[in-house]
Amino acid sequence: MSESASLLSRNGGRILVDALVGNGVDTVYCVPGESYLPVLDALHDTHGVRTITTRHEGAASNMADAYGKLTGRPGICFVTRGPGATHASNGVHTANEDATPMILFIGQVEQGFIGRGAFQEVDYQQMFGGIAKWVTQIESADRIPEIIAKAFSVALSGRPGPVVIALPEDVLFGSAQVVDAAAVRIAQAAPEAQSLDALRSLLEAASRPLVIVGGTGWDERACASLKRFVQANNLPVAASFRRQDLFDNRDAHYAGQLGLGVSPKLAQRARDADLLIVIGSRLAESTSSGYTLFEIPTPKQTMIHVHPDAEELGRVYQAHLPINASLAAFARSLDSVAAVSSEAQSRWQAWTESARADYVAHSTPPAPSAEIRGVDLAQVVAHLSEVLPEDAVIANGAGNYTVWVHRFYRYRQMATELAPTNGAMGYGFPAAIAAKLRNPEQSVVCFAGDGCFMMYPQELATAVQFGAPLIVILVNNNMLGTIRMHQEREYPGRVSATQFVNPDFVAMAKAFGAHAERVERTEDFAAAFERAQRAGVAALIELRTDPLQITPANRLAS
Repeated sequence: MSESASLLSRNGGRILVDALVGNGVDTVYCVPGESYLPVLDALHDTHGVRTITTRHEGAASNMADAYGKLTGRPGICFVTRGPGATHASNGVHTANEDATPMILFIGQVEQGFIGRGAFQEVDYQQMFGGIAKWVTQIESADRIPEIIAKAFSVALSGRPGPVVIALPEDVLFGSAQVVDAAAVRIAQAAPEAQSLDALRSLLEAASRPLVIVGGTGWDERACASLKRFVQANNLPVAASFRRQDLFDNRDAHYAGQLGLGVSPKLAQRARDADLLIVIGSRLAESTSSGYTLFEIPTPKQTMIHVHPDAEELGRVYQAHLPINASLAAFARSLDSVAAVSSEAQSRWQAWTESARADYVAHSTPPAPSAEIRGVDLAQVVAHLSEVLPEDAVIANGAGNYTVWVHRFYRYRQMATELAPTNGAMGYGFPAAIAAKLRNPEQSVVCFAGDGCFMMYPQELATAVQFGAPLIVILVNNNMLGTIRMHQEREYPGRVSATQFVNPDFVAMAKAFGAHAERVERTEDFAAAFERAQRAGVAALIELRTDPLQITPANRLAS
């Protein structure tokens, strides 16, 4: 009897789930749909895989993105065809810009119906082609193991990112006798010895070096190696936009974040540097202050650019020394690079010390001001930075409230900052739920503006149903603060479409079964946060903040 004849026949849903299990998947996020019923049925009998049902596909895809950020493994999301897919595109775009490994599975109409305008039919290759690394459709059940293996390889290789796979109903309901593929193994590019020698030579000749860290693909060992290299050479380190958790912010070499709300002194320091060691960052628009910090295509600063994707090197910036390597492999290789001479380090001793002093001054909240009405958000963030454990996860979406978080919270460990580099509103709350479900013992705090939170408030039901006692800090100023800020700059005094009439957030949260309080004075926050920590369920603390305090440093006139 041949091997194929001895195999048991399985339907497409079962083959697919078995392929996920074989690649170490332990969680899937979904909104169920009739278009992938065989998958749901297979998950029913699969031990070791937790199925998290969300109330909106956008939340499911954001949770998958968060899982990818936290684990370095692809977050798995299932949604139904048509409207389900369009909702989930939010998370795909985030994963693409954030370089997060993710696989989105979408139910699809039967293959015999394709092209007829069938119910909820969409051409997913056209729809997702510009925001995913690979988009495909499985056309026969016997190719499922092959395509799933490729999906994991694409999602994890080079610059990680999202893969989208359409699943026609007839493929999932159909049966086949197939051999399961082995778990995917990813090749890691390593730096050449001569590149490391060149790096050291350039550093030896520098006077004002600056390390910029970013990207994905780091692990604890890599972060530790980077820290040893930085300390051995007494180098200042800046984090690219929303990558502040890659280097301990308490370390004497940390100089702050290059991104929205950047310290003017740090921005100038980036301009004044004579050597940039860019590890993982693309130096995209937010990190480069709208492409103003570094000249294009050839920066005036000598640039060493390390990136796992060879196509990224030279795409915008022509580096003096491009190095194609995975970030983990490159960081570990730094252990073999001898520290530069004491003479070289003496040239930038004051440079490094002043970079740190500037960061400490910028990240220390000013004394409370009587001008600020309601809760002083700077004091809240600073308090949490002091009392939360080192491994606490901080999640946020988009809005001016995030400037306070990025400025005044000091991250200590990798995989503790969940924030979308594409500026997606609503991201923080679903991401925080995913973080808490992944590690229930870890403290997880979500910051959200009133506009940001209202993108996915229904996910309070998900948090309560699946037992995720995270804490939401809801910053309520009854408006879209970021857009209002831009309006005041471009069209002073002409407020349009940015004001809100909000619900009673406390009553709403309690209706879902969450703990909830409203805080209107800064001095009342600490006690309210302690009560939220003891609640044992998802908790929401609404902060009533001053709408005129549009950023930590700027107030509106009225």
